This record gives sequence, structure tokens and C-alpha cells, in this order.
Amino acid sequence: MDPLTQTLLGAAAAQAVFGRRLGPAAALLGAIGGELPDIDVFLPLADPALPHEYHRHFTHSLLFIPFGGALATLPFLAFKRFRRDWKTALGAATVGCATHALLDTCTSYGTYLLWPFVNRRLAWDVISIIDPAFTLILAAAVVWALAAGSMRPARVGLALCLLYIGLGTVQHARVKSVQSRLAAERGHERQRGRVMPTMGNLVVWRSVYEADGRLYADAVRVGAGAARVKRGTSAPVITIDQVADVPRVREVFEGLRAFADGYVAPVAGQATLIGDMRYSMVTSGFDPIWGLRVELGNPHPTVRWVHFATERRGALGDLWRDVSDGQGYEPLTPDP
Repeated sequence: MDPLTQTLLGAAAAQAVFGRRLGPAAALLGAIGGELPDIDVFLPLADPALPHEYHRHFTHSLLFIPFGGALATLPFLAFKRFRRDWKTALGAATVGCATHALLDTCTSYGTYLLWPFVNRRLAWDVISIIDPAFTLILAAAVVWALAAGSMRPARVGLALCLLYIGLGTVQHARVKSVQSRLAAERGHERQRGRVMPTMGNLVVWRSVYEADGRLYADAVRVGAGAARVKRGTSAPVITIDQVADVPRVREVFEGLRAFADGYVAPVAGQATLIGDMRYSMVTSGFDPIWGLRVELGNPHPTVRWVHFATERRGALGDLWRDVSDGQGYEPLTPDP
């Protein structure tokens, strides 16, 4: 998730375990440990055409946790207080670090959680990459724990966060069932599919599935009552065989395909653009926020990473209207 949430979660976890022994320092150690795995954004390893290639990679694996904890602790060993009780300081930083990859794996972006044993991204799709409600719970817990000098508020906050993720898991199962019904309604043999919460909520979800060489997107609204849907559009899956037979272009395309879990398609009306269709500025359609621009007209074909989100206005307002009133959403077709 976003850096603030990761920092707060690390702080709360360390407070909940080591607050009595370390006092406020537990929150500081946990906060640094909780954010440290994101150092991967500063590592000059990624291909310029694939800037996210190594984000949430090996620094987000379970194997990295003890190393991350040790790195976060090192600066504190300059102080005598922490040298005397270095094991406790190391424990607080390591607990904070351990929360990072697990929380990121709950999102749709995915992490190499089991690297190097499983060399692919795992994503559980149960919480948005940014969720203010989740962040506010953690912020309140950390501030309350510091003000009260007690571990209990941190533990209460963590319990509430677990309940929130549990709610996301329930919602995910509900939307997955809706996706199956939508595919059946269309007579599709669904080959695979993902359902993902939209930005900042667990009410409106994006459903994307593949059938017969096409991707199908729908918006699903799951509140307290029955699920409602906004039926969307489709786009053709693009494969390596459809990409220009240029080694550089194919290499970068394969990187995008792996990063996007295979949910890649040409951007409608833009012959040079290939988008990561997991994410869209329109929940029920294909208006990607990033992808590749491939230009073959020059003597030397070029391929580069581009962000489309800056070209789209009003998307957050549309999403808020979907969450708040659900206009345009319809009931599912009753089962026969």
C-alpha cells in the first residue's frame, strides 16, 4: 500500500509487541522497518521501459524480512541505550518489516512474497492500494498508544485492521461469484479472472476475466444488500505473436505481460499503445492508467513506458458517485 499506511502498520505492530520495553522508540523502530522494503524504488535495476519491474520484488519477500529488520536497526546502534538491548530493538524493527510484504500482497499490485522459490507476483486482491479508512484506523491506534503509553490501543487497531481485511476477503468472494454469473450469462467459458476493489473502498469492485481471447470488464457494487452490476466492455488480449518481431519490443512486452499478470490489450483508438488492463480509470471499461508506447515508424523502433492517468479528468468523481449512490448499476439476471 502507500508509504504512510506501511509506516503506520509497522509502528502499530512494534508497539503492540515491544511497547512496554521500548516505549515510544518501539513505534519509531517499527515505522522504519515497516517502510524499509520500499527502498527497491531507489535501486537502479529496472529497465527504463519497465520502471515498476523491481518494485515489490525481492525486498518484499519473506526471505528479506530478517535482513530488513537488521538494516532498520543499524542506525540505532549508535546509541548506547539500544546497544544494551539490541535484541529488543532488532525485534521491533523486524516485526515492523514483516508487516510490509504481507499487506502489499493483500492488494492487487502483487509482490514476490515467496521469492526466490516462486518467481512471480502474488496478489490476494482484498484491499485497495490506497484505502483511507484502513489508514485512519492505524493512525488513530498509533497516536493513542503513544499518548497513553500503552500497548493496548495498538493491539485494538491491529485487530480492527484484521477485521477490515476480513471484510475485504468476504467482499472478494461475493464479487468472484458475481463474475462467474456474468460469464455464464454471456455464454462464456471463463479461462481466468480477477476481481479488485477500486480506490479507497470495499464497495465498488472491478471485475476482469478472459474468455475466447478477449478481456471482459464490469463494475460490481456490493453493499449490505444484493450485488448490483454495471455491465462493461471487452478488449482483445494481445499476445507475443501479435507484437512486432523486434527483439527489444518483444523483450519489453514480455516484461509488461508478466507484470500485468497477462491482462494486456491494445488501447482503443491508439494503435501504438498497449495497456495494463488490470487497472482502469473507468471501472467497467478499459481506460488504463499505464502501459507501453511502441513506435515502429522510425529507422530504430522504440518502446517506452507511459502514464495515461494524467490525460483523464473526473475519474475520482465518477468513482465517488458509484460508491455513494450506485446510479447505473442493475441487479443481476436471476438464476434460471
